[in-house]
Order: sequence, then structure tokens, then C-alpha cells
Amino acid sequence: MFKALVLDKSPEFAAAIREVDDGFLPPGDVTIDVDYSTLNYKDALAITNRSPVVREWPMVAGVDGAGTVRESSHPAWRPGDRVVLNGFGVGEKHKGCLAQRARLSGDWLVRLPETFTTRQAMAIGTAGYTAMLCVMALERHGLEPGEGEVLVTGATGGVGSVAVALLSKLGHQVVATTGKSAEAPYLKALGATVVMDRAELSAPGKPLQKERWRAVVDAVGSHTLANACAQTRYGGAVAACGLAQGADLPATVMPFILRGVALLGVDSVMAPLALRNEAWTRLARDLDASLLETITREITLSDAIGTAHALMAGKIRGRVVVRTAD
Repeated sequence: MFKALVLDKSPEFAAAIREVDDGFLPPGDVTIDVDYSTLNYKDALAITNRSPVVREWPMVAGVDGAGTVRESSHPAWRPGDRVVLNGFGVGEKHKGCLAQRARLSGDWLVRLPETFTTRQAMAIGTAGYTAMLCVMALERHGLEPGEGEVLVTGATGGVGSVAVALLSKLGHQVVATTGKSAEAPYLKALGATVVMDRAELSAPGKPLQKERWRAVVDAVGSHTLANACAQTRYGGAVAACGLAQGADLPATVMPFILRGVALLGVDSVMAPLALRNEAWTRLARDLDASLLETITREITLSDAIGTAHALMAGKIRGRVVVRTAD
């Protein structure tokens, strides 16, 4: 028997920590002992039933997990291997990793870089891995250090916090937006040069505005993304990966056809394995692991439901690591 955060709808929604056995696990060719999971925005949506994230019931929450292979019939994995899992519909349509054990497809797993502990891997999690994908997308579009300000929206969130740390370490001048003025010292400790009130971007704005940003990492969407595009310099790029403000995009084509701005969509859920491996290799090289403690708060599995509600209320900054052991 082992513990899992189970979401059910029979017929009323319920989220609870339950004792389950291996028969509760879904099909898969690798079973892992989960050391740590994490709480992402998508996890919080599912746990609080604020959005139809879950596709099958009952579901074990948790889109991320890090731990050790327990059993494997997959040729790439053996018992004792350290692995990390991000996305692939886990926690949505395949039972996830907010549990002490998970059964997964070996094709979804990434070998955890030796640089990181399993706890550090979940301090990064999908949020940090997504931030790395955003940076890589901007680099493929030509972003290099010293070319001007790079904007990070929603900077006290998981994606934003890691994006600030990564971009600063890589030599970029980072402007971070937040609605929490008291968090300015936190963001500057991560490497932000300027901390900006999110209100400057969150209201409706002109289709084309004064050029400022060489590049943008946006986890917010809606008017914030529209304004960020409208303020991006000629030939610049915006990596969009989230919708904390909303899924709408109240923009015009003006920045794209008059300034050659590129809007780069970044998906972390179904990204191919080669891209995932590259992202984790880059994280091991380019992320200052000592900053993870600044970014991270650790909780137990029994704390996860209450913390998910706090996250949805905007009361959590950075990353939440969930220790599965008692």
C-alpha cells in the first residue's frame, strides 16, 4: 500500500489523500518510487476543480515526478535509475506523481542529470523546464546577451522565477513584472535588474507601443501578452507559455507585420524527448542550483490540497516541492 492524492467525481468532486495498492496504478512499462513531486498551476487547477483539467476518473494528481525506477520492462530503464517525468498528460488522463509510487511509459522519462538531486529536479519541475524551453526558443530566434532588456511576466510564479534566474545567469538584462511589490528583493536576488508593476501591462493598450523589449518570456497571456508584443523591438521575439491572466489574446497583427515581431508558442506537455533531454542538460549547465532554495518551498503530500487552494488565490511564490514520504 502507498499514499496518493486522488481526485474523484462520483458524482461530486472530491480530492483526498488515500491509501491505494499497485492494482490502482494504470498500465505502463516502468514503475517508479516517487521521492518528490511538485505543485504547478495545472495541478492546482485540477485539485481545486477550477478547470476541466482531468479527463479520466479517478485520477492521481501530479504532472511532475522525480524518483527511482522500481520495476521496468522498458529497454532504456533498469531498477535504480534516477528519472524525471514532466507532462505527457500525466495527472490529466494518466494517473500522476503526487503519490509515493507511479507507473508510467518509459518513453516519457528523462534521465536525471547527475548535477541534481530528485528534490532539486522538482524544485525545477515543469515550470522550470518550461522556462528553459522558452529561453531555448528565444535563442533559436537569435537572442544573445547584451542586446537589450528581456521581459519576464508573472515573475514570482514558477516559470517566471526560473526564467529570471536563467536569463540573468546567461548575461541578459532582465525586467521582471509582478503584482506583489514586496517581492522586489526576491526577484532582484534571482537576477532581475528592474522590477515592474504588472499593472503597467495588464490593462488594454494600444496596438503598437514604444519599442522596449529585445525578447519576452510570457506566462500570463491576455492583455499582458498583447502589450508585451506591442512593446517588443523590431525583429524581437516573444515566447508564450501560459495563461495566468487569461487564454484570450486581445491583440492586432501590427507588431508582427510592421516590426517583424515573432510570437513563439512553447509547449512543455508533449515536447519530444530530444528537446526535453536538451532542456534538462541546459538546466544542469545554466541554472544556478543554489538559487533553488530561494525559489522553493517544501511541503508534504498531506499539505498539497490546502497549498493548491493557496496557489490559486495567488498566495504562493516560486516553486512548491512535495515530499511524498511521511
